[in-house]
Amino acid sequence: MNTPIRFFATAPKGVEPLLADELRQLGALEISETRAGVAFQGSLQTAYRVCLWSRLASRILMPLAEFSATDPDHLYAAVAALPWEEHMTPGGTLVVDAQVRRSVITHSRFAALRIKDAVVDRFRERFDQRPSIDLERPDIRLNLHLDRDQATLSLDLSGDSLHRRGYRAEGVLAPLKENLAAAILIRAGWPEVAARGGALVDPMCGSGTLVIEAALIAADCAPGLTRPYWGFSGWLQHQPAVWDELLEEARQRREEGLPKLPVMVGYDRDRKAVRAAAENVRMAGLDQYLRFELRELDDLAEVPGTSETRGLLVTNPPYGERLGEVAELRFLYETLGEKLRAHFGGWQASVFTGNPDLAKNIGIRAHKLYKLYNGALECRLLNFEIAEDRFFGANAPQAPLSEGAQMFANRLRKNMKQLRRWLKKEDITCYRLYDADMPEYSVAVDIYEDRVHVQEYQAPASIDSRQAERRLREVMRVLPEVLEVAPEVITLKVRRKQKGSSQYQKFDRTGERFEVREGNCWFLVNLTDYLDTGLFLDHRSTRFMLQAMAEGKSFLNLFAYTGAATVHAVKGGATTSVTVDMSRTYLDWAQANLRLNQLSGPQHRFVCADVLQYLEREQSHYDLIFLDPPTFSTSKSMETTLDIQRDHVQLIHLAAQLLTPDGVLIFSNNFRKFRMDYEALPELEIEDITAGTIPHDFARNPKIHNCWRITRR
Repeated sequence: MNTPIRFFATAPKGVEPLLADELRQLGALEISETRAGVAFQGSLQTAYRVCLWSRLASRILMPLAEFSATDPDHLYAAVAALPWEEHMTPGGTLVVDAQVRRSVITHSRFAALRIKDAVVDRFRERFDQRPSIDLERPDIRLNLHLDRDQATLSLDLSGDSLHRRGYRAEGVLAPLKENLAAAILIRAGWPEVAARGGALVDPMCGSGTLVIEAALIAADCAPGLTRPYWGFSGWLQHQPAVWDELLEEARQRREEGLPKLPVMVGYDRDRKAVRAAAENVRMAGLDQYLRFELRELDDLAEVPGTSETRGLLVTNPPYGERLGEVAELRFLYETLGEKLRAHFGGWQASVFTGNPDLAKNIGIRAHKLYKLYNGALECRLLNFEIAEDRFFGANAPQAPLSEGAQMFANRLRKNMKQLRRWLKKEDITCYRLYDADMPEYSVAVDIYEDRVHVQEYQAPASIDSRQAERRLREVMRVLPEVLEVAPEVITLKVRRKQKGSSQYQKFDRTGERFEVREGNCWFLVNLTDYLDTGLFLDHRSTRFMLQAMAEGKSFLNLFAYTGAATVHAVKGGATTSVTVDMSRTYLDWAQANLRLNQLSGPQHRFVCADVLQYLEREQSHYDLIFLDPPTFSTSKSMETTLDIQRDHVQLIHLAAQLLTPDGVLIFSNNFRKFRMDYEALPELEIEDITAGTIPHDFARNPKIHNCWRITRR
């Protein structure tokens, strides 16, 4: 194999130019950038070197044949004609990947199956023995690229994606792929910073990918050195001596490079992420060189030992792609900017984000901007020089409150004064203070004892987004002053209409739950991780009503959420209870709430199920049922969607069938346009009790929910 061989290196979108430069440095020839990869030529040793040393490629493919495949039979015949006995043994293993575009053959899995059949049949006919399939570590992995009926069939020398270096033991939420992390570091100028001895800091390191990849670059470590499997290992034309020579060279370069590593540290607020980073760095054999610590972004300060060398701060903060994050992350980016200006003068900084609009909150002008893709998501890498002439708005005096902000502050004070006596009389510690009382300041402000939960209602398209952002900043500026609390105890979310399973999605990862009291009951509340907090404040009166009705009763809680109604009912003397929800997370939360109140026992059961299916099969009867479904719901656990207006008759009918003769069903929902279909339920006595279940702190908005008392006629 002395003549040049053609190869193709695939790469994440946007990385192709960097990969082309890398291939040149690795000795590749005839380099040509294409969509999602780079074609090149070289010897087999060149391909081995690229497999071992490429920080950016995803796979290294060696084309075996190119042919027309206008139908499945042509594909089969062309593959069967190839000399597969030169590449694998009759008793070997293989697997086939296929990508199909704009061709007569439209299904990639079918194309892969035809290729597998062709290879297997050739061996069976010639050797009366057939290879088998191994999805994990086959002797050879084949790759079909079929576009406009033109096929390229290649041997995948990498065997598995090259981003899998072999050191990732545990991942956390949305980790960066290792080759994308390397691309970020190269675009950020880390190789040059490392060469002059500069430090590296990642203040939101997650599982440590950026820090570990930076160390591999700085220490001249081959990223493939710790990989346990290669696609060429079982290939009959593999040259072990050539490969072993490259491995030995890589080991020697690693030994020489590791002692030269500069200060490198990663911080994260999430304990699980720090543990994952520590395990990953141990697997990479770098644990004595890198440091990971549990630390809030608010606590970020100058790194010891870097005052002279300075360096690069690089990070991949949350993008704000999940519910409510954009509003919260404005302040995270502001905090990052404050820390950069205060402690990292003379450093370089790079921020990789899927929401570049947030970057303006950093308050530093970027001097370079690159487009990269995290999977299908278009992202931006912003490079900064931390110098005063790049700052904007950092030292400007705080502008006086606008007239509207002053009116908002006055409204908060007025509401506090009006609620104070009622709160004391009713012994209420969790309540709604403000609910878009002034339409232009469209937020809800809820008090959870000594913490504040702010929800910004999504502004209509007719509202200027910049004006809405300015008003939100005013809200967050006013609240600490008026409520006399620290900004850190205020949590901000954006509330949007929910579709499908998004109502159950997490959009933070703190896992922090704290205890609050409601009358004689205690509940665990989480202000950060979900849209809702675990305690619907507008149902406070309904829960107390259930508690008063529950003595000596059997109780069924449907769409139970975190089981607050169950706690009240059991506290009120319910002898048995069944709590039903389709979310295991919320059921676990409900059980924790019951334990918190020392009410657990075998007589109180928790069922993870689709409520409609549960009602259709349940045989027991109950004295008291609480039915509080969402307006709309779907999930992987449900066979159909739930639309409360469409389905309420069926739900109520099924639930009422489970009532004892004197039993009571309390039915509630939060759909403001809901209309009860009384005529469709003639067998039931239905009394609208909504007015009596709206708490005083929600009186400004009597349509916050609907509620009925239902019994059998």
